[in-house]
Amino acid sequence: MTSVQGTAVDIPTEDGVADAHLAHAGDGTPRPGVLLYQDAFGLRPHLRAMADRLAGAGYTVLVPNVFYRHGRAPVVELPEFIDPAARPEMWQRLRPVMESLTNDLAMRDAGAWLRWMEHSPLVADGPVALTGYCMGARLSLLTAGTYPDRVAAAAGFHGGRLATDAPDSPHLVADRITAELYFGHADDDPSLPPEQIERLERALTSAGVRHRCEVYEGAPHGFTQADTAAYHEEGAERHWTELLDLLKRTF
Repeated sequence: MTSVQGTAVDIPTEDGVADAHLAHAGDGTPRPGVLLYQDAFGLRPHLRAMADRLAGAGYTVLVPNVFYRHGRAPVVELPEFIDPAARPEMWQRLRPVMESLTNDLAMRDAGAWLRWMEHSPLVADGPVALTGYCMGARLSLLTAGTYPDRVAAAAGFHGGRLATDAPDSPHLVADRITAELYFGHADDDPSLPPEQIERLERALTSAGVRHRCEVYEGAPHGFTQADTAAYHEEGAERHWTELLDLLKRTF
């Protein structure tokens, strides 16, 4: 395992400045870049720990606060252990923040994240990989289709609303994707019902995208997030295996 250093960085965007966490090799050598997209709860100690674990496997990992327009992270005060059922007011505050991040704004920001990584001396030359969680899985898919020349691989875990009937549904970018994709879906997830799983699979297959989509049996929505009530250890460890295998194939 590589010794890891975590650094707080600020990233200029077209709409302001975003705070972010950068996890990188302690010796300062450039490593292949991974852009990690947050879940709804945002940049917090657990996501920094996930980035550090990835960096320890030999990567430079950037975790931007995609809600930066609403302030520096955390944009909503979070308990150490997150149980939304016990704190419904947390969702009441988070929902409008999430809904304000339109696809257009998110992809404008994605350009800023990718440009910053391209110019960082800690990120090796060439395309990067993506991984995203919950809402971050949607951002991962959209980014792979919006910036195909900058993305070599993209993963998403317990993503929701990946293939809806909406005219801006993420699956509609499939025909522009050149990266290899992997999705680990939550089991019995109301935000990604079977018809959306099938629609996503059809779109990726018909577009000729190298991909694999799997449902993790018994793993609920949010299963990778160890600081939440949704954590599912078996699903989380399987996610690490699949993600690291994808990265090894990519770089």
